Amino acid sequence: MDTPRLRSALDQVPAYVAGKPPAPRDGVTVYKVSSNENPHPPLPSVVEVIREAAEGVNRYPDMGALEIREALAAHLGVAVEQVAVGTGSSALCQQLVEIAAQPGDEVIFPWRSFEAYPIFAQVVGATGVPVALDRNHRVDLPAMAAAVTTRTKLIFVCNPNNPTGTTITNDEFAAFMDAVPTDVIVALDEAYFEYNRAADTPVATDVITRYPNVVGLRTFSKAYGLAGARIGYAFGPERIIAALNKVAIPFSVSSMAQVAALASLEATAELEARIDDTTSQRERVVAKLGLGESQANFVWIPDAPAELPERLAEEGVLVRAFPEGVRVTVTNAAETDAFLEAWDRAQ
Repeated sequence: MDTPRLRSALDQVPAYVAGKPPAPRDGVTVYKVSSNENPHPPLPSVVEVIREAAEGVNRYPDMGALEIREALAAHLGVAVEQVAVGTGSSALCQQLVEIAAQPGDEVIFPWRSFEAYPIFAQVVGATGVPVALDRNHRVDLPAMAAAVTTRTKLIFVCNPNNPTGTTITNDEFAAFMDAVPTDVIVALDEAYFEYNRAADTPVATDVITRYPNVVGLRTFSKAYGLAGARIGYAFGPERIIAALNKVAIPFSVSSMAQVAALASLEATAELEARIDDTTSQRERVVAKLGLGESQANFVWIPDAPAELPERLAEEGVLVRAFPEGVRVTVTNAAETDAFLEAWDRAQ
């Protein structure tokens, strides 16, 4: 019997690998520091609006997400027409690929970086062009600029980079943009923006005013603690934002996600204390392990022994392993204590 025919190109698309959920273990508290999640539940004010919105899930959400887009526009200092929302910034990454590339086109991204970049490129039939990080685990902008061809339609710049936590400088980004044709979209992916304390690094709200082909991407999944609600946003030139909205799945951002994001924006001062706690724990881990600087809610252990993740798992701590190293999410004091104690025992 014949089976349904699928696109043959999908055979080459790797599956996205999420962090493993912790398996219950008798007498052992298992800490999952593999997915860059926020350990804190939403603030009470956010939980309350989610509860209220849940009573109306028999109705479709506002497809235009106007209220949260207006709030984001005010927060970012842009026009509402310059803001799009989606089910996390990852969805907007995929939408950018959809509006920019087709079979035969190229999408450039740093590597190793966000795992979904090559997947999104392949799904539309475009060619992904990974560009290796430099020897300091930073996005190599000169090498990315050199990789641009007449077929290049989109470039992702992850800043801070996931999974290494490194950042680029203003001068590096300016030189890069000078080398990139203005008809190529550059996505400045700032999923970890709130944790970034680097004094010299580009900020999307600034660079979109100077370059007509730059789009900023941010999310409520990390610092705002709404990973399960699924809402992120893009901001930039109106023409690009309008195109993003054209390819969005109708009603994809739920009413609960929209009101949760709005309430979170209104509680930024309260959330800052949580962010400061995470960044202080990050510096503690960096100092203890002698690691390179990170500007995200995780640290990068390059060239870690292959057996390290398993050893840590045996000690009740789940981390994220890559061929090039290990990423450890940094959260609060209790989970940092647990990780550092497990680290000592695993050596």
